[in-house]
Amino acid sequence: MNVSSLVPKAELHCHIEGAAPPSLVKRLAEAHGHDVSEVIDGNGKYVWSDFTTFLKAYDVSSGVFKTPADYALLAETYFRMLAAEGAIYGEIFVSPDHAQAAGLSYRSYVEGLATGMERAKNETAIEGRMIAIGVRHFGAASVERVIKEVIGNPHPLVTGFGLAGDERSGHPANFAKAFRMASEAGLGTTAHAGEFGGPESVTAALEFLRVKRLGHGVRAIEDKDLVKRLIDEEVVLEVCPGSNTALGVYSHLRFHPVNILRKEGVKITLNSDDPPFFGTTLGKEYSSVSETFDWTFEDQMEITRTALEAAFCDDATRKRLLVRLDSAREQPVE
Repeated sequence: MNVSSLVPKAELHCHIEGAAPPSLVKRLAEAHGHDVSEVIDGNGKYVWSDFTTFLKAYDVSSGVFKTPADYALLAETYFRMLAAEGAIYGEIFVSPDHAQAAGLSYRSYVEGLATGMERAKNETAIEGRMIAIGVRHFGAASVERVIKEVIGNPHPLVTGFGLAGDERSGHPANFAKAFRMASEAGLGTTAHAGEFGGPESVTAALEFLRVKRLGHGVRAIEDKDLVKRLIDEEVVLEVCPGSNTALGVYSHLRFHPVNILRKEGVKITLNSDDPPFFGTTLGKEYSSVSETFDWTFEDQMEITRTALEAAFCDDATRKRLLVRLDSAREQPVE
């Protein structure tokens, strides 16, 4: 029996536009008169070959989401998929820049996503929250504009702020003001680092952005002192093994440092990033990593516990989720 199927799961790192199933993208493309044949093949899979073509496929497919109803459908679809795999909690990265490109206000974009999340919750009991992200290669002014919009239009499900985009573009020091504003507004903060950038990108994110969570962060393994710092400061890594292998950061899952980091004592979580682009799901991340590194039921339960303890949600919700997690131990494991 696949023990992973019995483990309640939680996700902290998923880009909602990148979670769109090709079938949904095709459906909306037809409704809006878009041609997506260049990025979705005859088998209904996304077509890309390297990071540049991945970004193009991502942008083309994201372009079919035009209305709050479209985004509601996307969020509902994804959270239902998560729940079907045993997830009890999910956080999604939402991109005000994508909303702007679609001609939507930030408020209507978020309200559309929230509607879909609530519909999924009503049917499956899955909890969800949103993390608004700034894009670092758009520059500091753009990222500051995003956080001002988030603070100026508060929504109960938008509980975090993050930094995504090309890690090689713009030093974290440039975004310190935006992160200070986010923290002062009571938002949880996270930043992508240590994926395509080396360990120095992780150090810079910790130094200048003062985050307690890092998107990816796995290349910290290349610096022993940095690994010790992550442990000492209890920084949580949002690890995305399937994404890292699909994009060539590591050639094979067995060479991925997720297990070494965990054994060293770094707090790690498992996440799907942009699941249909990378041929993965949250459930697949749990099962493939566990099979590769011989993780037990309890090991996987600890991964979810780490995610729930680091989640950008209120304490009452966290306590309820931890009770749901612990109740899974009452089920027989073969």
